Parts: sequence; structure tokens; C-alpha cells
Amino acid sequence: MNRQTLDKYISQNYNTLAEYPWPKYPDYAVYRHQSNRKWFAVVMGLPKSKLGLSGDGIIDVVNLKCDPLLIGSLLNDEGIYPGYHMNKSYWITLCLDGSVDADKVKWLLDLSFDLTYTMPKRKSAK
Repeated sequence: MNRQTLDKYISQNYNTLAEYPWPKYPDYAVYRHQSNRKWFAVVMGLPKSKLGLSGDGIIDVVNLKCDPLLIGSLLNDEGIYPGYHMNKSYWITLCLDGSVDADKVKWLLDLSFDLTYTMPKRKSAK
């Protein structure tokens, strides 16, 4: 899955659009819940060296929140790394270069969306 396909999937399935909050990094996109404004995905173009990959150049990645019980086993998969610039106990980074199966990206995106969603608080009856 590439960055454009991911953006289309997010906009169609979660009814949210990318936000670009950092002028210094104009291609870094944040996707938030409409209800609580929490991030569930952050897309960036990183130098390959930041992930310990060989070669020059930039690679598109997405940071997703993940169940800590899954992270250890997911890090054995190609294209999945500890969360770049995030709490590595709760976030993972996926390469958007086709190394991670599209269905796995969607599943992990759905999981991130669910993990960052909070139900609106009900007003207590008085």
C-alpha cells in the first residue's frame, strides 16, 4: 500500500481528511478522530537511515497505535518497526513501500482507530 491508497482508504472509511500541522514538515500528515481529536495515524516521509535501512532516499511510513501485546510479534515482520518518534510501547511504524501486505495495513489501521477512540461521556441524570 502506498501513501495515496492509504489516504483514500482513511477518507472513505473514517470520514476524515489529512491535516498538515507542521510548516517545517509539509508532507507529514495527521489523521484524527472527529469526536476527540486524537491521532490514529501519522504519515511521514523519512530518510531510510532513521529506520536503520540501507541506502539513501526517503521512504513513506505510517505510525499507528497498537496493542502492546502484539507489538513484539509484529516487529518480526518485514516493513514494521518500533514507532518512530512515538512511545515505542504503544506505537509501530509501517513502511508504505509494499513490504507490508495491504490487508495487514488496513487491519492495523482499524486497530489504531479503535484504540484511540473514546466514547463520549454521558451527562449524568440529576
